[in-house]
Amino acid sequence: MRIRPIERRDIDELQALAWQTGVGFTSLPDNRDFLAAKIEHAVSAFEERSAIDDRLYFFVLEDDTNGELAGCCAIEAQVGREVPFYNYRLGTLAHSSVQLDLHRTIDTLFLSSDHTGDAEVCSLYLRPEYRRDRNGALLSKARWLFIAEFRDRFPDKVLAEMRGRFDENGTSAFWECLGSHFFPMNFNEADRLTGLGQKSFIGELMPKFPIYTPFLSEEARACIGAVHEHTRPALEMLKKEGLRWEGYIDIFDGGPTVEAYIDDVSAVRDSASYPVEIVDEAVSVERPTWLVATSKISDFRAAWIGRGPSADGVLTLTVDEARRLDVAAGDRLRLLET
Repeated sequence: MRIRPIERRDIDELQALAWQTGVGFTSLPDNRDFLAAKIEHAVSAFEERSAIDDRLYFFVLEDDTNGELAGCCAIEAQVGREVPFYNYRLGTLAHSSVQLDLHRTIDTLFLSSDHTGDAEVCSLYLRPEYRRDRNGALLSKARWLFIAEFRDRFPDKVLAEMRGRFDENGTSAFWECLGSHFFPMNFNEADRLTGLGQKSFIGELMPKFPIYTPFLSEEARACIGAVHEHTRPALEMLKKEGLRWEGYIDIFDGGPTVEAYIDDVSAVRDSASYPVEIVDEAVSVERPTWLVATSKISDFRAAWIGRGPSADGVLTLTVDEARRLDVAAGDRLRLLET
């Protein structure tokens, strides 16, 4: 398995992935024209033809044995520059009465654009039949190696939006109790428009004043900061990297937004660059723990390898590993031991 930049020829398989993601996966709507435009956006980013603050780095996980796409992931270099990036910030308002000697603190939700200019790791999806052999970790961690290798192309902070909680019928209690009263459409339509980048209606229709959470139903309050059952593994991987929930949630389903300073992310901080040597044969462990990524943007590759660096600081690759990564002797790879 290897990670590589998405290409124009991937449109059919990307649309198949988009269809599989289901309700609430905002960044990958099942719309061929939109997906084709997303691919063009990513191609221009990898070719460094677009402005740094408008770059989308979109990757696919490719099965090297048959060329099939097993999943995808992406990095937005900066959010909110062209299209507003909204979420709710969970806050507190204090009320007191001196006469009655009473004091109350009430949880509130404020419409926020506080993350404007931050990077975002997004669009991570792995097909069910490939949810094995640490493929999910490969998808998630490869993005951090890309950011570490090209650190000057990213801001100080990074975030990730997690899909919120839905019931067995695909209904969000948070949406039904809150968003549905302000948008004359169902959740799927609002989610579709957001995924297509049409987000101005959020600021135009949502209330500008704080929302007191006690006014929400018990089921809706339980959705605040809660994640979809299929999203829990991705959230746990992000938490291990050092991303934390700081009280921001999705305005539609209440899912948490986790964040961190990029230089504090474990995989960014702990990775290092090594020169490559290629041999016909090398001893490999059965379950590799070494993840490597290449140093060229347009030809970026990432994959597991079967051994760590030698005592003199050289990475030895087999011919097959070198082919999978498209590297030659003397090239450098960024390595992370997991």
